[in-house]
Amino acid sequence: MTFVQIIDCKTSKFDDMNRLMDTWTEQTKGRRTATHAIVGRDRSDDAHYVEIVEFSSYEEAMRNSSLPETDRTFQEMVALCDEMPTFTDLEVVREDELNKATARRFFEEVATAGNLDAIDELFAWDYVDHDVMKEQDTTVGSDVIRQDVAGWRQAFAFDFVLESQLAEGEEVVTRWTWRGTHRGEFLGIPATGKECVMTGVTVFRLREGRIEEGWWQYDILSLLRQLDAVEM
Repeated sequence: MTFVQIIDCKTSKFDDMNRLMDTWTEQTKGRRTATHAIVGRDRSDDAHYVEIVEFSSYEEAMRNSSLPETDRTFQEMVALCDEMPTFTDLEVVREDELNKATARRFFEEVATAGNLDAIDELFAWDYVDHDVMKEQDTTVGSDVIRQDVAGWRQAFAFDFVLESQLAEGEEVVTRWTWRGTHRGEFLGIPATGKECVMTGVTVFRLREGRIEEGWWQYDILSLLRQLDAVEM
């Protein structure tokens, strides 16, 4: 289970604290066990800082604390603080990664289940689409997604398996496997009844909970080969 440590401190020497943390990061390279760390400053108190450090488990956090560099850094950090920092240890019992959830809803609810009405909820009206299969690099508007999904669903009965997702900032990367049965015309190819498999990666950029831009990379050549549209 994910473990989070919150360090709350007050310091008028944040630049020195920042340099100290850079030194610790360099000294523990390849041995520290933290997976993510952020530092925030209180907007109502410029001397008040909160650091949130994430670990894959409590045990990994303890391994990190046992590093000799961590203990030395802690002593130096205390010396830079205006008062003794406080520590809060949290076992994560719920984690909502909302941008990931929005991306999953597209693949599961819209693409696979065919709920096209959800597009207006998930996508910005001026959504920008980049698709490896299209001659035009960029197309604009949420109707682009509606037309694309409808076209694929007319040509194939399909579903997606989401192999992995990564989120950073406004972007969500989804690696997926698509499986479909060719039941309608596709790129001028009459229905063949063939079962096909294709892999790909989609990057969505979101703002205020809606998908504003998407990049699609997938193995269209493999799909065409499976439909006997191109020679092996």
